[in-house]
Order: sequence, then C-alpha cells, then structure tokens
Amino acid sequence: MTSSAFNNGKPTALITGASGGIGLELARVFAREGHNLVLVARSAEKLEAVAAELSAKHGIQTLALSSDLAAPAAPQQVYDQVSARNIAVEVLVNNAGIGNYGPFHENDVETDLTVARLNMIALTHLTRLFLPGMVQRKRGRILNVASTAAFLPGPLMAVYYASKHYVLALSEALAEELANTGVSVSTLCPGPTRTAFQDRAAMQESKLIQSGMMEVTTVAEAGYRGLMAGQRVIVPGIFNQITAFLPRLLPRRLVTRMVMQAQGRVGH
Repeated sequence: MTSSAFNNGKPTALITGASGGIGLELARVFAREGHNLVLVARSAEKLEAVAAELSAKHGIQTLALSSDLAAPAAPQQVYDQVSARNIAVEVLVNNAGIGNYGPFHENDVETDLTVARLNMIALTHLTRLFLPGMVQRKRGRILNVASTAAFLPGPLMAVYYASKHYVLALSEALAEELANTGVSVSTLCPGPTRTAFQDRAAMQESKLIQSGMMEVTTVAEAGYRGLMAGQRVIVPGIFNQITAFLPRLLPRRLVTRMVMQAQGRVGH
C-alpha cells in the first residue's frame, strides 16, 4: 500500500531508478529484508505497480515518486516530498543512470549532457540533501551504483565511463569523511548486467555486451550484502574483480586501447 507517512517502525530505503533493472531488483531485496520503500523513477505507472506489489507481498509501506532526476530541480523536489511526509530515509540508493554509445564527437550532445546530469549531478545533489539527516541521527547507509567502468577509461562510451569514475571517487572520499559517524557509503561496481540499459544506450552491437552479462538478481544481492557489511567498494563476480584490478598493473594507454577494442562493434 502507499502511505503519506511510514509508521510501522521499519527502516526506510529510498531507491532511484527503481522501475527496472538493478534498481527494481534492489527494491525487491530491501522489501524482502523488511524495509519500507520510497521508489523514484520517471515512469509513474511502473512505479505504482512495483510499490503495490512489494507492499502486498512483504507487508511494508511504500511511496512512489515520479521524477526525471536529470532535471535540475528534481532532487530537491524529491527531498521536499519525502520531508513533507516526515519520512526518515535511513538508506539512500543512488541507482538511476544511463549511458550513450558511440564516438564522442558524433554523439547527440544533449544525450551526453543528460548522462552527466543524471549519473553525477543528481546523485551528488540527492546525497547532499539526505546525508545531513543521517549524520544527525548517527546512522545511515548510502549505496551509489557505479560500474567496473569506474576503473577504466571508456572509448566509445567516454562520458558514461567518466561519470562512473566520478561516482567511485566521490563515494570513497565520503566514506572516509564519514568514518566513525555511524553512516557508511558503499559503491556497487557491476560489470555488464542483463537489463534494459544496453538498449537505452544503443550499444547492442558492442563486443563487450556480446561477450556475456551477469544476471541482475546476482548483482542486487551482492550490492545489498556488501552495503549491510559496510563494504566500501563492491565488485560482484571474479571476472569483474579482475577487470577492476588489472588496470593498476598495465600502462594506461594499453588499457585504453583494450577497452576500445572490447567496446567496438561486432565485425569491426
């Protein structure tokens, strides 16, 4: 059920990008583990359906907020709507994000700017809005969803990879700042995962995608476990852990060339 105020004594998790993909699976995991949910995404209809399903199945309270977080005013509007209902967010999951595939100089500039606004600016703004309350209460958790792209330069997805560099760097810095405050910050860095992300990024022909993807349920479970354990960087899967580690050992130019080859279109 949807509610204007959560009064069942359960902790509340706010999850962005919750209508599909990793965000939806994380919502299912948090609901199963007894969290009330504030679900944020653009699609009001999908969100309402998810909220109703999880509320009925797990006996939690839910709030669905339709918002395009790439809009400059959207994070503040989300925060204001949550605050107006006196909902204390104890877990913030910044999952919403998009990518764009192709040579930077040929890509649609507005799409690349939207990638930057959603993946970096909205995440930063939401974190800044909800974090002070967590620090004041001396408890809270933040899960920022990045990617193994955070460890690599990304030819053919230059802005997306750069945005994930930012998410990881910001998150690690905040985790250190917040040590001993009762608030933890974790970064989930999955590799290619089977969601609608690839279709939205128009990267179906990328060799990287053709080589295989993880299941979204596996990624979400790993993210939840790592967050609850206070793990600062969570990289699901051995292959992805190797991908994250290898760039430390190889020359940067070689790593960049390898990513270019991996990202190239099949047959090229």
